[in-house]
Amino acid sequence: MSYFFLIPVSIGLGLAGLFAFFWALRHDQYDDLKGAAARILMAPDAPVKAPPGVDRPRDQLPARADRPAPGQTP
Repeated sequence: MSYFFLIPVSIGLGLAGLFAFFWALRHDQYDDLKGAAARILMAPDAPVKAPPGVDRPRDQLPARADRPAPGQTP
């Protein structure tokens, strides 16, 4: 009995994947494959600074005497 449910679902997923592939072809998603691969290698090594007013996660804050180091319990 479950075949009556699974077969239409699998056909629908296959058609959705085929539609997504043809959409990507039509919208030029596959034009510059090597350029995108090279751009990741040329990214700057310096970390991006957070804008003013944005708090950093607790494990990135400088250590203080009244706060335990990351990974230690108080």
